[in-house]
This record gives sequence, C-alpha cells and structure tokens, in this order.
Amino acid sequence: MNKVMSRKPQTRPHHRPPTRHDTRRPGTPTRGRPTTARPTDLLADRLLAVLSGQRPVHWMLRHTAGSAYVDLARLAERTPLRTRGTIRPTVHDLGWFVPRAGALEVFARIAAGERLRALAFRLEQSEDLRWRCTAVELATPSPHRSTTP
Repeated sequence: MNKVMSRKPQTRPHHRPPTRHDTRRPGTPTRGRPTTARPTDLLADRLLAVLSGQRPVHWMLRHTAGSAYVDLARLAERTPLRTRGTIRPTVHDLGWFVPRAGALEVFARIAAGERLRALAFRLEQSEDLRWRCTAVELATPSPHRSTTP
C-alpha cells in the first residue's frame, strides 16, 4: 500500500501589504515569464535590515558602490529604524523614478512601530548587469516639533 501524505499549504506572514502589479515597474515579468525579485524590493529589504540593526553593515558591501557604503555605515551607527519589542520595521510602499537607462531613484515608506519614515536610495546597473546602491538617505525626524505658530 502506498501512503501519500499531504500537508496544508503553509502560509507565510507577509512582510508588506500587497501592491499593485505595474508592468512599468523594473523587473516585472514580460510575456508570462517568471522573474526574480525586483532590484528595488531586494535592495529596500536589505537596507532596512541594516538600518534596523538586524544585519551588519558589511552585509551590504557587495551591493553598494561609491560613497553609498560610507553613507550607510554612518546612518547605521544610530540604528534609526530599530523598534522595541517583537515588531520589526517593514517596507510599507515603494516608488521609483527612472532618470536614465540603467539608473533608478527609489523611495520607500518604512513603517517602524507606529511611525512612517522615508528612505531614498539610488540604484545603478553596472557593467556586469548587477544593480548596486550608489546613494542612500533616510529622513530623520526633527528633534523638537513646535505646535505653536
């Protein structure tokens, strides 16, 4: 007797809300062929892992070029996206602009606890066709907000 075991499909918790499927988005499959994850999504997740303290800065060394690594190291010193407890920061939304062929300027809204933060980075495709981060910026909240006019 052959015994066949079946499992219920395991549901993985989603790390970001579902997004619309935009055919203009970089890395979108064409003609029904599957593709690997988009470079914008991958790099946003990797930057988030470093800036939240989940991964060390040198983890991004091969994914950066120019002064982006130094900028990332400077930003990561303060672990600005670290949250308390078990809640991890997540990428809430992504947007991009294509200034020229082989370059993407990406912005991400990061949900860190109850706050939304802004992350911007630039990706450039090198000669070996790999996308590398060439600039990274994180919007930091102002130290004192005045509610009086």
